[in-house]
Amino acid sequence: MTLACAAALSLGTYSGGLRIMRTLGRRVFPLDPPHGFVAESVASSVLYVTAFAVKAPISTTHVITAAIMGVGATRRLSAVRWGIARDIVLGWVLTFPAAAAVSAAVFFGISALT
Repeated sequence: MTLACAAALSLGTYSGGLRIMRTLGRRVFPLDPPHGFVAESVASSVLYVTAFAVKAPISTTHVITAAIMGVGATRRLSAVRWGIARDIVLGWVLTFPAAAAVSAAVFFGISALT
């Protein structure tokens, strides 16, 4: 079971990772090395504090996306492509109900077979 989970996570990262990096690094806000450094530093600080001080789980993707938007907004608000940011947030919001629906369908499908 652990190997199946690791394989699924690896395949998901392999298939979508480059697209996500391209979207965050070029489409939301065109990152240059100083902006990328600041975004990564802020994201790692937030992840560290929430993991060790607050002891709360947090999504690394959400944190780095927010950090990149924040770095872009420091240049000027219009530097961030807010339409793309809206699409990303919409995807996050729709992921939870979609995952619940798929999980329920698989559960009831397997339950019907047993």
